[in-house]
Amino acid sequence: MATTKARPKRSERLNLRTTQADKRLFETAASRQDINVSEFVLESARTRAEDILSEERHFALSPDRWKAFVSALDRPVQPKPRLRRLLSEPSVLEP
Repeated sequence: MATTKARPKRSERLNLRTTQADKRLFETAASRQDINVSEFVLESARTRAEDILSEERHFALSPDRWKAFVSALDRPVQPKPRLRRLLSEPSVLEP
């Protein structure tokens, strides 16, 4: 179904080439959703991109590994003198 929520103004353009068969497929699917092909392709690409990126933000662990993970997070901070020294020195990238 067509969505009626407000969307940001689109100012960027993407160009792509496709086969005639893929174009027909997109047109058919878009018409079933009562949206145009551009909207169909954008929604599909956005959903796929969000799925791919969410794999980097979310992970699943077995109960034993989850327990070990939480335990590591709960451990008290241990001083790292070499890291402290490194972060207190001027960067080689700074003028």
